[in-house]
Amino acid sequence: MFARFLFVLAAPLLLTGCLISPGKFASTLDLNDDGTFAFTYEGEIFFLGLSQLAQMGNAAEQFEAEECYDEDTFEQRECTADEIAAQRAEWDAGAEERAAKARKDAEEMAAMMGGIDPSDPEATEKLRKLLLRHRGWNRVEIKGNGVYDVSYAVSGQLGHDFMFPTIEGFPATKPFVQIVLRDENTVRVNAPGFAADDGSNPMGAMMGGMAGLGGLAAMANEDADKLPDLPVMAGTFTIRTTGEILANNTDEGASSTGDTRVLSWDVDAGTSSAPTALVRFN
Repeated sequence: MFARFLFVLAAPLLLTGCLISPGKFASTLDLNDDGTFAFTYEGEIFFLGLSQLAQMGNAAEQFEAEECYDEDTFEQRECTADEIAAQRAEWDAGAEERAAKARKDAEEMAAMMGGIDPSDPEATEKLRKLLLRHRGWNRVEIKGNGVYDVSYAVSGQLGHDFMFPTIEGFPATKPFVQIVLRDENTVRVNAPGFAADDGSNPMGAMMGGMAGLGGLAAMANEDADKLPDLPVMAGTFTIRTTGEILANNTDEGASSTGDTRVLSWDVDAGTSSAPTALVRFN
């Protein structure tokens, strides 16, 4: 019953922008007055579609007798053999429909994972190789349960908008970090992926950026040890710039090191406001 309950709540996340989330990490962004930039991300990235949570769908498709209750007292009681047999017969009658839905769900998930079928035993390794084919992904190590430890670094001339992560074949997802070029030599930096809920995703608020999954066990009135271990977001995001900081939402504001101004955010599963800054260059 627990697996079915949890998978029903989590299933919408598998086909939305919550497919990828940070774990423990450190990320930096350098914005220079000459229009160059450098971005790094060191740490964990969690792919929900490759986790045990997603695989709970298979457990949810196994027959489990529903609870039975006394008609007079409404108290839970042990089901009779006839009641269990009737439930099983109803379950068997829906086998074809469930199989068709499972095939459709698998095709949709593969489309969300760049053509990689999460049920493939080699899916985790295939995704690792896919990431390493991209520029900037210098290290990708498998930690298990959908978690990878990565080292990502890119630099260059900031002549266009930038978003991380961007993965070939994956649909656009809520970015960890986004740089948007504006007129008048101004750039907006947003980091919606470094917040548990940016207000745009009601499911994100309920799930608490994955950290709230432990609460689902309590909601289900089941043992918490049945819940798979999932990474919890915890990290730092730092912007270093020689430009003029017009706006930011740090707690302490900018510090200075020579001509460089520094903004820093500590983020975790309780962070409600995504880091953001507006920077102008000469």
